[in-house]
Amino acid sequence: VASWVLFGLRAEVREARRLGQYTLLDKIGEGGMGVVYRARHALLRRPTAVKLLPPERAAGLALRRFEKEVQLTASLVHPNTVTIFDFGHTPDGVFYYAMEYLDGGDLEDIVAVGGPMPPARAVHVLAQIAAGLSEAHDIGLIHRDIKPANVLLASEGAVADLAKLVDFGLVRETYADTAQGLTRTDSVMGTPLYLAPEAITDPKDVDARVDLYALGGVGYYLLTGEHVFEGRTVVEICGHHLHTPPAAPSERLGRALPEMLEEIVLRCLAKDRDERPVSAEELRDLLVGCEGVGVWRASDARAWWAEHGDAVRARKGGGADVSASADTIAIDLESRDQARRSS
Repeated sequence: VASWVLFGLRAEVREARRLGQYTLLDKIGEGGMGVVYRARHALLRRPTAVKLLPPERAAGLALRRFEKEVQLTASLVHPNTVTIFDFGHTPDGVFYYAMEYLDGGDLEDIVAVGGPMPPARAVHVLAQIAAGLSEAHDIGLIHRDIKPANVLLASEGAVADLAKLVDFGLVRETYADTAQGLTRTDSVMGTPLYLAPEAITDPKDVDARVDLYALGGVGYYLLTGEHVFEGRTVVEICGHHLHTPPAAPSERLGRALPEMLEEIVLRCLAKDRDERPVSAEELRDLLVGCEGVGVWRASDARAWWAEHGDAVRARKGGGADVSASADTIAIDLESRDQARRSS
């Protein structure tokens, strides 16, 4: 009888962790738009990650954003953008989509474990992200949430440290009708540590260069292990983005960095967007042609992952402490302004 009961309980657990043809395994991430699990397909052997939107969030704007994220990500085919396999929902209202699973980690975990990257590796990663963004920008999509946690690096494969851009939940379609209300032009959206100045002061007038500013912030983080600006509150951090010139990465790191690379990063972080590279494609070309950075080889990547891979994987879903400023936010400026005027 005891064996029969235990077998039944195990079957119930397996069923509870099944979404269509996918069986959920371990949790590997969680954010404002859902929870991500490593998963196994009933028939296919290809590694899969499944992102869930729980029933309590599956309503109104949250559901429409989730569906839009699937549609927009699936429209991108660049090798440096995560690939979507499937989309669906369960009878009890759990919406999900399945995407390729990368055995590796995100840039936040990789820097936390291994420290600042050598210039060659940073350029190798940044050029890939810029290439993926170039495709999105060319079809009128702005990511608006570029940050280390939204870039994954694969630990294995034909390309050393293959970078994949993920989490298009805040994408804005620059040429599309926004009547559905998915893209509020009167809202500040993004991650405070990586917000471009114009995204704070005039969010209705942003363009693709907000992504280049954020990518400059990511480059700064990869090279120094520190964010461009720190602060005790979101308001303080936003104030720095608006008014404080960033310290040179070499100054924060305490040792010299290739001069051209440092100039590229600081150019991306210019307060005036007209002083940044004009496009992600131009930024990629600048990075590829950067002098004095050296070369990041496949053997270098394999050696790094052999030494640090287990520690990076151990951080997945581990609930490591992260500043609230590293979370994605959405601030409704219109509602706040109305509240201020009525008070």
